[in-house]
Amino acid sequence: MRITCPLCGERDRREFNVKGAALDRPGEGADQDAWHTYVNLRQNPAGVLAELWYHEMGCGSWLTVTRNTVTHEILKVELASQTEMGGAA
Repeated sequence: MRITCPLCGERDRREFNVKGAALDRPGEGADQDAWHTYVNLRQNPAGVLAELWYHEMGCGSWLTVTRNTVTHEILKVELASQTEMGGAA
């Protein structure tokens, strides 16, 4: 599988580490139930999913990769800091 990093261009998947679904993090002051849901109650859908990937062996950027989990087709790659979801640091 090849991933096109917005900063480095097309690279082999082995340069990246997938960190899981790119979910909206609970806001400041969120209660314990919101954090429990965010941390422990994850969906595992078959189909299109936005995921956080870290370009470990490249520029060190966090990316939001939208891909089909069934076919592994990559639909979109963006810097996580520029998407609504993601924003991990």
